Order: sequence, then structure tokens, then C-alpha cells
Amino acid sequence: MFEKDLKIAYLLDFYGEVLTERKKEVLDMYYNEDLSLAEIAEQIGISRQGVRELIKKAEDELSFLEEKLELAGRMSALRRHTDNMISIAENEEISESLKKEIEEISKIIK
Repeated sequence: MFEKDLKIAYLLDFYGEVLTERKKEVLDMYYNEDLSLAEIAEQIGISRQGVRELIKKAEDELSFLEEKLELAGRMSALRRHTDNMISIAENEEISESLKKEIEEISKIIK
């Protein structure tokens, strides 16, 4: 059975622009619009198997890019650490200027 790997939707946000328009469109329909293979096939005029192959190729491309560039992983880690910093800032006595800096970092990455 063909199961959705939801991290692909996250990778699509980072690297989607490097995919062909067709691959990007199919991944968007599959992951973001939650359409079935049959629904996508009907909309773009190819077979279910053709849709599945497009999805697989696009997923492989996104995974390859993440393996080489690690942008999504780094952003996820940065968000996690920033959230931790915000939590600490809210619970600890720290200077207002440091709190403001933490808030600015949070705005930038979100």
C-alpha cells in the first residue's frame, strides 16, 4: 500500500519551486488538498499509476534535496530552539532587551 509521508508536505514548502510545475501541482493536490490518486488522475488526465509515479519521483527529488541541503531540518531545529528560548524568557528574569531579541528571532523564522 502507498502511504503518505507527511514530512513530504513540509519539504514541499521548502523545495517545491525546484520541481516541475506538474510535479508540484500533483504533490500539492495529494498532500495539501488530500485528493486520492484517482481524483488527481481524473483532474490531470492520466492514469492512477501515472499519478503514483509522479508522486514517487517528486518525493524522491524532495528527499534528495533535503539530504544534501538540510534546510527543512535546520529550520525545524531553529524553531524548536527558539520556542525553548521563548519559554525560558517567559519563565525567567531576563532583561527586556534580550526578550525583544528573542521575539524578533521568533518572528523571522515563523
